[in-house]
Amino acid sequence: MTDTNTTPVTPEPASKGSRAKALLIAGTTFGLAAIAYAVWVLGYAQYRESTDDAYVQANLVYVNAQVGGTVTALGADDNQPVKAGQTLITLDHSDAAVALADAGAQLGLAVRQVREQQSAVDQGQAVVAQRRTDLQRAQDDLARRTQLAGTDSIAAEDLQHAKQGVAAAQDALTVAEKTLATTRAPVAGITLRQNPAVLRARAAYVQASLATQRNDVQAPMDGVVARRSVQVGQHVAPGAALLAVVPLQGAWIDANFKEPQLRHIQVGQPATVGTDLYGGHVEYHGVVASIAAGSGGAFSLLPPQNATGNWIKVVQRVPVRIALDPKELAAHPLRVGLSTDVTIDTHSRSDEQKPAMALPGANFTTPVFDAQLKTAETRADALIAQEAGSAQ
Repeated sequence: MTDTNTTPVTPEPASKGSRAKALLIAGTTFGLAAIAYAVWVLGYAQYRESTDDAYVQANLVYVNAQVGGTVTALGADDNQPVKAGQTLITLDHSDAAVALADAGAQLGLAVRQVREQQSAVDQGQAVVAQRRTDLQRAQDDLARRTQLAGTDSIAAEDLQHAKQGVAAAQDALTVAEKTLATTRAPVAGITLRQNPAVLRARAAYVQASLATQRNDVQAPMDGVVARRSVQVGQHVAPGAALLAVVPLQGAWIDANFKEPQLRHIQVGQPATVGTDLYGGHVEYHGVVASIAAGSGGAFSLLPPQNATGNWIKVVQRVPVRIALDPKELAAHPLRVGLSTDVTIDTHSRSDEQKPAMALPGANFTTPVFDAQLKTAETRADALIAQEAGSAQ
């Protein structure tokens, strides 16, 4: 009979061959992965330092009251964009207008007084010329009488009177010359515009004109209004903080890197920045502008005291400032405080430390106040010209 329970046996060599093939494939895969990882680390990763502890920062330009007064109008509110020179807050102009009118009257009076002094000099010169003519006439009269002295044609008394006339004319000329010198002293060697009295009155007028203009508080630069702390009807004193303007066009990134990451980070190295605001389709390109002088905790209000018995080592972070491309920043504006991801390319390494770089796109000057001074001076000069007429 045939045994039907016989189980066929799989050849053992075939099973071992499949297992060896699988192990070979797995080993090859892991080997290739290890090689790829090593290439990635050696060729890319070791030259990249990244952190997500990075935030958008910008200057906070405070706008203060330069003169005191009562707020009559608000030209902008929080979160509104403003342009340089735009009126943000209006103060009551009444007192400033009265002071400006008084200063204008004083300036006009000073100009007229100087003109009178100049006219007095001309008059004094005419008097001196007249006295010289009188002296010359008296001298000529004395000379004629002197020739006739000792004859019966002239009496001794007439000759004496002629001598007295010459002396009187000489004295009158001396008085006229001294009077002219006194009159000429305030205006000698200077024009009407250079006269100290006019300059003093002009300075007072310019100051009053500036005070009038400063009742309209203007934005010092382009930006967005923040921290408005003033209301209509409120009386503000000179120097009071009214609001702030944030120039977002000059924003930058403060990226906080760990101590070991700072080993190869240097000023001038390129960086890429990503934000959650625009997602992964927007990437900013920047450059390392500066590295802070200490860790964030070192400059805090209450710096840590590590000289204690329970000290625990904590890896510190140091702020690295990243300057952004102004064109990219204008195309996709950022807001202060937003979190970002920063990656720095450290391929470029040098033993020489580069100085800190200025942030591109950040305007640290304002022409607003210069324009106010120029306007005040132009008004003062126009008033002087009006009062002086042709005698400038």
